Amino acid sequence: MSEEIRSLISEATQGEVFAVWFLIGAALVFWMQAGFAMVEAGFTRAKNTGNIIMKNLMDFCIGTVVFILIGFSLLLGEDALGLIGKPGFDLFTSYENFEFSNFVFNLVFCATTATIVSGAMAERTKFLSYCIYSGVISALIYPIEAHWIWGGGWLSQIGFHDFAGSTAIHMVGGISALIGAKMEGPRIGKFIKDAQGKVTKVNAFPGHNICIGALGVFILWFGWYGFNGAAATSLEQLGSIFLTTTVAPAVATVVCMIFTWIKYGKPDVSMCLNASLAGLVGITAPCDVTDCFGAIMVGVVSGLLVVFGVWLLDHKLHIDDPVGAVAVHCLNGIWGTIAVGLFATSSAPGYSIADADGVMMEGLSTVVDLSFSVSSLQVLQQLQPGQW
Repeated sequence: MSEEIRSLISEATQGEVFAVWFLIGAALVFWMQAGFAMVEAGFTRAKNTGNIIMKNLMDFCIGTVVFILIGFSLLLGEDALGLIGKPGFDLFTSYENFEFSNFVFNLVFCATTATIVSGAMAERTKFLSYCIYSGVISALIYPIEAHWIWGGGWLSQIGFHDFAGSTAIHMVGGISALIGAKMEGPRIGKFIKDAQGKVTKVNAFPGHNICIGALGVFILWFGWYGFNGAAATSLEQLGSIFLTTTVAPAVATVVCMIFTWIKYGKPDVSMCLNASLAGLVGITAPCDVTDCFGAIMVGVVSGLLVVFGVWLLDHKLHIDDPVGAVAVHCLNGIWGTIAVGLFATSSAPGYSIADADGVMMEGLSTVVDLSFSVSSLQVLQQLQPGQW
């Protein structure tokens, strides 16, 4: 067998393997729905468990219905002015040529965006209102803003990079959670006010089952390997993504444990669990273009940012977020978006940040490294050999 034939067979085999892995990744992302349900149920009071489970079930099911009808075409339809995909019904009119895998993969991502809000609005949301919200975010909000990034919209045209959704999923879901929690108002007894209406005390409502909450975090971490890695195109890139997806949350959790231990006299379990999720959210956008050092730095900031976020909402904004969804998803989604520019490096396997003209764009860390090397070389050139 000639070397050319071997190469063709190898490429075809690898393509098939990664096509299967793409669907396995989609299944892992769907399994994250269970993780969100467990985290939200465990971190809230027992009497609300049924409502939370039902909301997590229905935001996926309702989201599927509206994603079929309009969401998918708005996301990946033919681009119109860089703002929106043109609506279409290929799923019904041209099923034999339809992109089945792409549909399923984007559907489970859409469901993840929708379910982030559930925890922030837990214990005081009417079920019907939540069902309406699920339909709106899955049919319009997520598909349109994700089109800007992944569907050929205006952000992708200027080289914006969000590999797995720190911006498109977590930041958008987190901002929606912030708006929803503010509109709902706090749970009764959360904030104690004086006669002038000033908040004098913030009460904690401990979750009824920390074991269930921890199980949810582990399920989410497991599913995140599919969330971040499903779109990988080579074994080297997949391995690098798995590394960064492991390092960032681990570092974030250690940093959070040390910080809460020093600040409160003992490690805070629920805060550390949220720190794991914060690290995962932070590394989601740059997971494919950063190295181990970048993942460590993302984790360090995420571990501190989640503590700051909880304090900010409770003591400054006076917004009641029972599970810390805003601190985890909104703030760390923003941080993950920024981290791409700070820590992207062309040494990462499969590095491919480019603008609409195909011009490769370097992250700040690579630019700093290059400029440091050039200036060092210039200094060395000015020295005599005996001064080196």
